[in-house]
Amino acid sequence: MAPAKKMTDYERKRLDNIRRNGEMMAALSIQAKLSHLSAAIKPKRRVGHNKKSKTDSSLIVRKSLRVSSNQIAKTRSTNKQEPSFYRGSGSDQSLRHTLLSLDKESQVGVLVNEGLDVKMEQSDGILSVIEKKEVESCVDLFSSMNLRKENAVKFYLPSISVVKFLPCNDVRMIVTGNKGGNVVFWNVDGKVEEGNGLYLYRHHSGPVSGISVHQSCLSKIYSSCDYGFVRLMDAEKEVCDLVYTNAEGVFSVSQQPDNMNVLYFGGGHGKLSIWDERTRKLSSQWNLHENRINTIDFNSQNPNIMATSSTDGTACLWDLRNIRPDNPQSLKTISHQRVVHSAYFSPSGSYLATTSADDTVAILNSANLDETSRIYHMNKMGVRGIWGWDDSSIFIGNVEVGVDVISCSQRTVISTLKSRYMTVTPCTFDAHPYYVGMLAGATRWGHLYIWAPN
Repeated sequence: MAPAKKMTDYERKRLDNIRRNGEMMAALSIQAKLSHLSAAIKPKRRVGHNKKSKTDSSLIVRKSLRVSSNQIAKTRSTNKQEPSFYRGSGSDQSLRHTLLSLDKESQVGVLVNEGLDVKMEQSDGILSVIEKKEVESCVDLFSSMNLRKENAVKFYLPSISVVKFLPCNDVRMIVTGNKGGNVVFWNVDGKVEEGNGLYLYRHHSGPVSGISVHQSCLSKIYSSCDYGFVRLMDAEKEVCDLVYTNAEGVFSVSQQPDNMNVLYFGGGHGKLSIWDERTRKLSSQWNLHENRINTIDFNSQNPNIMATSSTDGTACLWDLRNIRPDNPQSLKTISHQRVVHSAYFSPSGSYLATTSADDTVAILNSANLDETSRIYHMNKMGVRGIWGWDDSSIFIGNVEVGVDVISCSQRTVISTLKSRYMTVTPCTFDAHPYYVGMLAGATRWGHLYIWAPN
């Protein structure tokens, strides 16, 4: 047997160091503390992750309308926008079939409401009054508008920023958008077994700034986002395409009543963009304001006349046929001292109403552009006033948890809608184009109210 090799001084010191280090580690319990620390920072499995939350117990996660490959590619390239998905208590396909069936039915015809003695005609998407007897008392209509308990709904979602009635006469359906990026469809007459007609989509990763549904094509719903995204939800193709994105933000969307193929949307630096669905490209871009465009609206009698409101404190009328790209000139500019939240034409197109944070509502006679009246109305909340079903009245929320009715002829508040079921002032409204007296209002706290005649 070979003699054992003599250990050098270096090897003896090395072994002594290893032994001492081991004793020191054991004395300090370093290994146990490291194990405890690793367990603390290791991601834990979320208990009950797939269970329904208490505040959202009626919503079930389901598969959404398919996300197109084009959308996924753009989503990955921007790294900002999440793919859309569906959450709702109703069937996703049920909503799709409803929208497609409505598209097959003509929404064009003569509307008659005996209670108001109003007769209106729709042709090529344009609504016009063909006969109207003087209403003895508009207050009779407003006093008959009732907010029922079942029509005062609290969505457990971030604040509602947009509310629209689906422009059809067969189904009472509301489309809303909120600050959480959700687009919600609510069939007011939905059955319990169908989830009470609630359909919720996550189309955006930021606040929804606008929704547009054209009268001639109810199966296509456009929505925009403050972060600069525009989506097209197409029920027929079962896709939700990301059709446009920019870095400046998109704060309003609208369509001409006689053209369902073109979308107008306003940007953060006063830029108006025109997007054509047929080419899937922008056809024009104009710098119309110094700051963001909050609303876009078109005259029902002459869709070439457009109104815009802006954070720069102005509302402007434009003739789309005569806008110079290098130096656009408005037909009329209404100046306010603060932000102009909205500018909307009356149903006949004869008047334009603007609401501003300077506590005034301005009414412009669109036939005589020099005739403008201003009405004091406290509006620190950023409420948008809208027209009712004719040129007689404007609905706008007040600071005392009510909805004021402003008479266009008397230039003053003539009635106020109140209800014990309304606990927060609505900031955005929509009047149903087919049901006179049906008004929807939404709040920043996620409440949705629907008034209807008794």
